[in-house]
Amino acid sequence: MKRNGMCPACFIKMLLTPGKRTATLDLGEKYDNGVALTPPMGWASWNTFRNNIDENLIYDTAQAMVEKGLKDAGYTFVNLDDCWQSNMRDENGEMQGDLVRFRHGIPALVQKINDLGLKVGIYSSNGTLTCEDLPASLNNEERDAMTFAKWGIEYFKYDFCHNKKVSQYAPLVYAINIAPLGEDESQVIPCKQAKLEGLAKFMPDDKLDGGYYISGLDKARGKAVFDNVFAENDGEYILTICVKKKGWYQKTLVVKVNGKNYIYDFPEQKWFNLTARFQQVITLKKGINTIELANPVACKADSAALQYYKMGQALKKATKKVAMDNNQEEKPITFSVCEWGFNKPYKWGAKVGNLWRTTPDIRPIWPWIVILYKHTSKLYEYSGVGGWNDPDMLEVGNGKLTYEQNKSHFSIWCMLTSPLILGNDLRTVKQDVLDIVTNKNMIAIDQDALGKQAKCLKRGRVDVLVKPLTGDRYAICFFNKSKGAKSASFNLEKAVNDSYVAMNKKATYNLTEQWTGEKLSTNGKIKVKVNGYGVKVFVIE
Repeated sequence: MKRNGMCPACFIKMLLTPGKRTATLDLGEKYDNGVALTPPMGWASWNTFRNNIDENLIYDTAQAMVEKGLKDAGYTFVNLDDCWQSNMRDENGEMQGDLVRFRHGIPALVQKINDLGLKVGIYSSNGTLTCEDLPASLNNEERDAMTFAKWGIEYFKYDFCHNKKVSQYAPLVYAINIAPLGEDESQVIPCKQAKLEGLAKFMPDDKLDGGYYISGLDKARGKAVFDNVFAENDGEYILTICVKKKGWYQKTLVVKVNGKNYIYDFPEQKWFNLTARFQQVITLKKGINTIELANPVACKADSAALQYYKMGQALKKATKKVAMDNNQEEKPITFSVCEWGFNKPYKWGAKVGNLWRTTPDIRPIWPWIVILYKHTSKLYEYSGVGGWNDPDMLEVGNGKLTYEQNKSHFSIWCMLTSPLILGNDLRTVKQDVLDIVTNKNMIAIDQDALGKQAKCLKRGRVDVLVKPLTGDRYAICFFNKSKGAKSASFNLEKAVNDSYVAMNKKATYNLTEQWTGEKLSTNGKIKVKVNGYGVKVFVIE
C-alpha cells in the first residue's frame, strides 16, 4: 500500500522526522491525577464508525461490552471520538451533543453507561476546530474542561487538528499588581524591582508609571524574577500584569508563582491607549513569594507542550471543583494527549497527561501497524506508571487482518504496555477476535503493576522483546514480522546483562507460552518456531 506515492515506511518516517528543537520548557512535576496507574482499557468509536455515531450505537456498544465479557476482562471506557458534538455551542458557549443524533444529551448517555458499571470518554482537539471541523477547545480549555467534568466524563482524548502555535513573543511589562481576591487593596510592584536574566533588559519610557518596562522576555531568551513578593496570608490573589502596548501580533507569558505555572495570553492589540491590564487568580503563601515572568516558547514542540499542559491543568481543576460543588467523590479524567508524535510528546507527555500518542493514526493495514510498533518500541524509557506511550487504538478485528496478524497486533501492544482501546464493532464481533482481546494472560502482561514497557533486545525478521513484570517474572515475545514461518533463538544472558531489563540469572528458567499453555525449561537458551506474522509470548518464572 502506498500513500501519496510513498511506501508506508517512508511516509511514517517523514511524519516522525523531528525538527531541530524539542520542548525544553519547565512544566513542573509529573502529571498526577491518581488514575491510569495501569494502561487504560476500553473502546472508541472512530476506527469503525467515523462520523456515523449516535446515542443508540454508543449505548448498544456499552451493553455489548458487558454481555460479551469485555467489562469483566478489564475494558471500562466507552469513548466517543470526533463527531459527537453539534457545530453549535449552546447559549452559554458550552459544547453540546449533536442535537439529533444525541438528542437526549450527553449527560443522560453518561448516566446510562455508568449504570452498566462502565465509564465514558469524550473527544476534542487542541485547535480552533476538531479534525472534522467541529467546535474544539483551544482557548476554551477551562470552559470545556468544566463541561466535561459536570457531565461525569472520565476519559478525554485531545487531538491536534487546526492547531495554532503559541506566540513566541512576550509583552512589554512595566509592573505587576497583587491584590487579595475580593479586596480593593493592592500592591503595585514596578518592573525595576525584578531581577533580570538572559536577554531581558529595562527600557526607559517616561510615559509609564515607574518610567521603565521590561523587554527581551521572548523565545526563552530572558526572564524577570520578582523574588520578594509579600503576602499577609495564604490564599487566592489577583495577579495583574501591566503592559505597554506595542505590535499587532499576539503575545504570551508563562508566569511561574512559587513553581506553579499560569499562562497569560495577550491578544492582538489596538493602540487607543498606551497600556493594558491582564489578570488571573493565583495562589500565594503567607510571607515571601517568587514570581517569574517569561515566554519559554522557542519552537513548535514548546508550543504544543504548553497548550496540552494548559488543558491538563484545566481538567484537574474542573474535576476538583465539580466534586466540591456537589459534595461528591472526585471523578478524575484520564487525559489522552493525541499530538501524533511530531513534537516528541514522549519527552514531555508525563508532565501534561496520562498517555500520549507516539505516532500518526493507526490503520488496519499490516505494514502500517508494524511501523507504529517499530517506532514505539524504541521509546521504552519514557513509559511508566501513570504515563504511557500510546501507538494508537487497536485495529484487531478490522480491515483484512488475518488471525495471526490480529493476535500479534494485540500481543505487541500488550508487550509495549500500551493502552488497550478497541476500535471494532463489538455488537457483531467474531468469536476468534473476542478470544484474542479477552486473553487474560496477555492482558495481565499489559496491566502488570510494575508498568515497564518491553525492550527489544534483538531485531531482525523475528524481533525479541523482553518486559519485566512484578514478582521477579519476565515476559518474552518472539515477533515474526515476515510472511513465512521462521525459527528463532535467544540467549537469556542478554536480558541478564541489559541494565533496563535486569533479569535475575538462574540455573534453570521455566517458561509458559501465554496463548497455548506450552511449557519449556531451559538453562538460558531458547529456540522456537514462529508462524508467519505470528508471535510466541512466554512468561518466565
